[in-house]
Amino acid sequence: MTSLHPTPGMGEPSTSGRFGHFGGRFVPEALLPACLELEDAFRSAWADPAFRSELDALLRDYAGRPSPLTEARNLSRQLGVRVLLKRDELNHTGSHKINNVLGQALLAQRMGKHRLVAETGAGQHGVATATAAALFGFECIIYMGEVDTERQSLNVFRMNLLGAEVRPVSSGSRTLKDAVNEAMRDWVSSVETTHFCLGSVMGPHPYPWMVRELQRVIGDEAVVQCRALLDGGVPDVVVACVGGGSNAAGIFAGFVDTTARLVGVQPEGGAAIGRGLPGVVHGSASMLLQDEHGQVSEAHSVSAGLDYPGVGPEHAHLAAGGRAEYPSVGDAEVLEAFQLLGRTEGIIPALEPAHALAWVAREAGRAIPAGATVVVNLCGRGDKDVAHVAALLGRPTDAG
Repeated sequence: MTSLHPTPGMGEPSTSGRFGHFGGRFVPEALLPACLELEDAFRSAWADPAFRSELDALLRDYAGRPSPLTEARNLSRQLGVRVLLKRDELNHTGSHKINNVLGQALLAQRMGKHRLVAETGAGQHGVATATAAALFGFECIIYMGEVDTERQSLNVFRMNLLGAEVRPVSSGSRTLKDAVNEAMRDWVSSVETTHFCLGSVMGPHPYPWMVRELQRVIGDEAVVQCRALLDGGVPDVVVACVGGGSNAAGIFAGFVDTTARLVGVQPEGGAAIGRGLPGVVHGSASMLLQDEHGQVSEAHSVSAGLDYPGVGPEHAHLAAGGRAEYPSVGDAEVLEAFQLLGRTEGIIPALEPAHALAWVAREAGRAIPAGATVVVNLCGRGDKDVAHVAALLGRPTDAG
């Protein structure tokens, strides 16, 4: 296929870990050797057919890949556009996070590490990390903001059931940003035995690149599935939610060299692309919500998984180069989309991909021409969010 958007693509970053002006490796001196070790280990593993074969087998036989591409016929009729759902919520653990975590767990084993630390917001990355740790026999510590432990109590219990220790974080905004801070502090103090299993396309190099490559399986599958469904063609629009942006990076990687329009939907209260300024957070340069003094501003989202003040550096690069666009939606639109998919298709999405659905519902027949084909990355299922949404809507979740 011929690309109408030759730059920027989604290839390997520069030797300093940059995508254009964004990315890099801004870490304390004590962590630099660990980042270099991780980059060397990933390059070696990713070039090793045996490693790739073992990961493919895990994704197939344990995680349940490939995930299907589902035609949302009822929703399509209602909106006047053809909606196809990439069903990564059907993976083991209920989201796309398992793709990345299985790869990083295999890499940790190859590096001789026996302890995983991770951050989590909505809890899905924490659950996936705890799952992989149980499978590989690793010790597992999950850092989670106190606010998120309350609104995602089900996932906290799931992590405990899987043998992980969940450590609530009470500093700062007590959400995802602060959980990342604590996980990185742990990594600094225990780097010889510990691998930091970062869950998104953020952080110091090589994480944004490594996590994107481990999530690329979503886009690679979707391209093949679209060719079969669309008589060899590609969709008009590919849509995914964006906080840090790993699910979006994964599906965008499959379509970046095609004519498909790429749309990453942000929460209105955390739209780092659009409302943010260039800055450095968690080891990389990207777009970042900041106050007038250059301090990190708090983000807000009805979704714990998107409650992050920055964005992955490659997304900032794609936005700067015009290859992808990053609109935002409000909480009320998201809550409506959460219910809409259930009513029309019998599928309850997580609040995170409900952002992508909300944008499609709002823009169908406007920014999305009538009759266009839209692929939505349904990156998580909504079981974890049902009680939270019920409380927001003032509805009981039991018979009393």
